[in-house]
Amino acid sequence: MAIAALVWLAYQFWRLLLGDAPIWPTSPSGAIDLKLMHQLVHEWFAGRRVYGELKTAVYPPATYVLLWPLMGWLDVGPARWLWGLTTVIALGAIIYLLLRESGAEGRLERAFVALLPCSIYATGAAIGNGQLIVHLLPMLLGGILLLRREPRGWREDLIASGLIVVAMAKPQIAAPFLWLVLFLPRSWRPALLVGIGYGLLTLFALYFPEATLGEMIHALRSRNAAFAVVSGHGNASNLHVWLGSLGLLTWIFPASLLVWLVLGFWIHRHRDADLWVLLGVAAIVACFWTYHRWYDDVLLLLPMVALFRMAKRGSAAAGVLLGAAVLLSLAPGGLFLLPPPLNTVYVVGQTVLWMTTLVFLITSSGRGAGSRPGHAASIASGSGSHPGDGDGTRVPALPQ
Repeated sequence: MAIAALVWLAYQFWRLLLGDAPIWPTSPSGAIDLKLMHQLVHEWFAGRRVYGELKTAVYPPATYVLLWPLMGWLDVGPARWLWGLTTVIALGAIIYLLLRESGAEGRLERAFVALLPCSIYATGAAIGNGQLIVHLLPMLLGGILLLRREPRGWREDLIASGLIVVAMAKPQIAAPFLWLVLFLPRSWRPALLVGIGYGLLTLFALYFPEATLGEMIHALRSRNAAFAVVSGHGNASNLHVWLGSLGLLTWIFPASLLVWLVLGFWIHRHRDADLWVLLGVAAIVACFWTYHRWYDDVLLLLPMVALFRMAKRGSAAAGVLLGAAVLLSLAPGGLFLLPPPLNTVYVVGQTVLWMTTLVFLITSSGRGAGSRPGHAASIASGSGSHPGDGDGTRVPALPQ
């Protein structure tokens, strides 16, 4: 894992900061997505109708406001370096949160957990492309963990809601986790704050382009439907691709909405379960419920940590699933490394593994000790000797 992390991240940071042309025929150019987002942010605030004129405009209006501090006031060259610096900070935050929450003990366990986000293919792919997920995951995770704290006041709710609003820069990632924002704290206030904050950002964003909201929504839905039929570079298994391959493009929005609502019903029914089981289920759904590419598989770190915690409690099945997940996620991954049809077999194997993990987590949600997640040690509380189980107890170490 350490070797994979060193080689993979070194190459991907080079792509982000310095690389431009592909170094082999199937590799994308350096910072390709960052350059596209940089163009979109500048065009948006210049008043251009980006949804009607640019095929790459697939994000809602609030996203361009949220991205402006990192790229709206800079040329693309300096923006790449600022993005690289903030990527290092964000990756450090992910490692810190996973170490704190996993219950890892001893050097070997802590090294394993710390290397998870560094050694999987998705992290490097996101960094080299200049994608959002590495920046957004610690915001999303930190906000939800903060909502777990009890007692909680306005200060904690405002900070947590602000972090989650930032994570909404990519709604297809954050939306499944909004059910946790709604049901986890047993209060409407955080969800209302998120809704108000995101709504205000949207209203502010709509001031700039010369287009109506209806035109933007129509263009945005058309763009996402068009992307659903793409089965080429970087496209992983997901609901939109499956429906697109069957020619059922009109079912894309209703099917995604149905999956999202079913997830919300399930989280409401199991809101007293271990928080990391809920996070793992939401993350797997987020990888499949809408259009998704391989760099967003960084989300799968959450079910990996859930499996790690369960394995430490003695679940052999969780240990087997975790081992398989690490092997199939190790950089550089098989999607581009393996030739056809082996790359298809690899993606199918991944899909089967994560669907199996989803079923395992769902069936495990009602088992095991622990009070409701709100009573667990919080990221912001500073109390408790170890995150451990849902009730704040210390988790026994695995035999070395």
